[in-house]
Amino acid sequence: MTARTTRRTAAKSRIAAVGAIAVAGTMLLTACGDQTKSGSNSSTKTSGTAAADLLPREIKAMGVIRVGSDIAYPPVEFKDKSGRTVGIDPDIGAALGKELGVTFQFENGTFDTLITGLRSKRYDLAMSSMTDTKDRQQGIDSETKKKVGEGVDFVDYFTAGVSIYTRKGDDQGIKTWADLCGKKIAVQRGTVSHNLAKAESKKCTGGKKIAIETFDNDLEAQTRLRSGGADAGSSDFPVAAYAVKTSGGGKDFQIVGEQVEAAPYGIAVAKGNDQLAKAVQAALDAIIKNGEYGKIISKWGVEAGAVTEAKLNGGS
Repeated sequence: MTARTTRRTAAKSRIAAVGAIAVAGTMLLTACGDQTKSGSNSSTKTSGTAAADLLPREIKAMGVIRVGSDIAYPPVEFKDKSGRTVGIDPDIGAALGKELGVTFQFENGTFDTLITGLRSKRYDLAMSSMTDTKDRQQGIDSETKKKVGEGVDFVDYFTAGVSIYTRKGDDQGIKTWADLCGKKIAVQRGTVSHNLAKAESKKCTGGKKIAIETFDNDLEAQTRLRSGGADAGSSDFPVAAYAVKTSGGGKDFQIVGEQVEAAPYGIAVAKGNDQLAKAVQAALDAIIKNGEYGKIISKWGVEAGAVTEAKLNGGS
């Protein structure tokens, strides 16, 4: 769930994560369409860590960090069969909460409204496979390059690229983004896949633009492709790989071509909330050093995207 400019950097090494994602393969792809709140399984404790000492006083008093997230993006964040919020982000959130002595409370919202939710103070953080970009840091619309907000700060916690996938056995010759000219792609609105499709369509010749159909969440885009309403779909690599592995028991989709746009996911914090950003950064560094982060990354089979330190605003 990201939005970047079109720097096309292949990330072949991450292809190894496809097989590893089978660890999570038995979980069902289930969407959540409402805006209800959902706990993240964090266990709260009184923490005496240096990270906890950095937390703003009001958050310490509440004992809760409200996290805006589009909880329909398996395996990063989604609902399991019991309706519980699970995935890479909730697990990392739980570990961060333990370090900070607070509960990370994940609250569902559509992806393209999460930054607005930070500005309105509906959320304290946004954690939703969001790519850290200079445009987002500066509040710039990635397409028009116009200033649309004050921007956000990011604590970078994972690295992922973007993949194209098609119905299994029906790739229609699609291997690269250029091959999508004259075809239809289904994507989640406001993501890197959406931006890449728009940028590539402008390059298409002979009147063969890319028909782009956008959806509120990635699962809706997958449904459209599955039904034959589009020729291809695109998602962040861990999400695409998970869909390929699990949808229809592995019979619905296939990844085509190479992963592109490798870039950091960031936990977004509203500008001016420096104390919270530093606390989250310190907590992430702590769980990387104590091994909890590595356990979570291994659990979900996405070791290729692991980071070794918590960077602030490391995106380009």
